[in-house]
Amino acid sequence: MRVQYLRSGNFRNLAEIELYADERVNVIYGSNAQGKTNLIECIWMFTGSRSFRGARDQELIRIGEAEAAAELGFYAQQREQQASLKIGEKKSALLNGVALRSPTELAEAFSAVIFSPVHLDLIKGAPVLRRRFLDAALCNLKPGYAAVLGKYNRALRQRGALLKDIPYHSELYDMLDIWDDRLASFGAAVIYTRLSYIRGLSEICFPVYRDISAGREEMEISYDCSAALEGNTREEIKEELLAALRKFRREDVSMGTTGVGPHRDDLEIKISSMPARVYASQGQQRSAAFSLKLGEAGIIKRITGEQPVMLLDDVLSELDDTRQSYVLNRIEESQVFITCCDPSGLMRLSGGSSFRMEDGKITEQKKI
Repeated sequence: MRVQYLRSGNFRNLAEIELYADERVNVIYGSNAQGKTNLIECIWMFTGSRSFRGARDQELIRIGEAEAAAELGFYAQQREQQASLKIGEKKSALLNGVALRSPTELAEAFSAVIFSPVHLDLIKGAPVLRRRFLDAALCNLKPGYAAVLGKYNRALRQRGALLKDIPYHSELYDMLDIWDDRLASFGAAVIYTRLSYIRGLSEICFPVYRDISAGREEMEISYDCSAALEGNTREEIKEELLAALRKFRREDVSMGTTGVGPHRDDLEIKISSMPARVYASQGQQRSAAFSLKLGEAGIIKRITGEQPVMLLDDVLSELDDTRQSYVLNRIEESQVFITCCDPSGLMRLSGGSSFRMEDGKITEQKKI
């Protein structure tokens, strides 16, 4: 998969942008607040997802303008394709001239993986952020997973409401059997799918991180389950989760919330056998988060057959020369877009194009 060109008007601070991309590495550089991240974000919107910065759609429109528009030419599924996106009172999209029911359908044609400073929280942040990383990746890859996750969350809310009512209506206690069974069934499906994804992620992340660190360090990832499950099949996981729900039932009633299940689980990340969240340096945290993102890209390639475009926002800062060289020159299969303030690192590139950003415009484009 390759971006061929991007045209954008009134997206954030980008007035009129026309970029013709190198098929390998594209470096977007310039001072802070010039539009580098906005350009990366504009490409990301063609995945059909929401802004990776958590912005609402109206915040993506240039101040004083009624709507933003963008057009992306790309090569995927062995043919050239074109998508367009408009953001106004509503958001709409076209793919190869055909109107889509929802911009989310763009995900079926164009895929990308984003890494930005906010993703450092994958390593040092709360468990909920790592659960979101797993669930977002799986929802994009497996539509059925999104449905099961939704059913689990609904059952969790209903069980929670029941837990809060039981202290005032003890006759409702026996109804927990019904909700425990439903929660264990949907929860087992969520856990089983997450475990499978993490196994594939680990296979990719382990050698990637080892290469980034020039063999000095190793990265381990595993699933930290709140219910201490040991089963391998979905049915075994369901039975163990059901037993855990029953074991902690009185504590749940007392607290008014469900204490075990995939909504409490975590992705455990270690660097050289030490918990990364506590002991990793800034450079190690960036390398680990970057490795997770490369793992995400690798699994997309395995499942779809298409190598996603890599969007790397400010990934070079706080990396030593060895780690920077890996990022710049060893992502051989992907087309890469990298933003940075200091272009001196461009000297380590073995090819590609650079684009200088000033005041929301590309003022210089050249081959490296």
